[in-house]
Amino acid sequence: MAKDDVIVFSGVVEDKLPNTMFRVKLENGHEILATVCGKMRKARIWVNVGEHVRVEMTPYDLDKGRITFVERVRGQNDTANNENN
Repeated sequence: MAKDDVIVFSGVVEDKLPNTMFRVKLENGHEILATVCGKMRKARIWVNVGEHVRVEMTPYDLDKGRITFVERVRGQNDTANNENN
């Protein structure tokens, strides 16, 4: 297998751990430890408990992963801003 071969899963952040580690429950029911990828860390994108994330994993270690995308629901902040006006 090539180095670039990754498996992509969707999941929900269950718990925040020290050193930017997160416990993520995947859509297939497994729980893994995941960290934030470098580009998200550089852009200072926050990940909170309960958010839906996309996780990349290598086929060699299926207990650890890398969070590459946070799926945020649009409209949560928009409704709050419209109520204040």
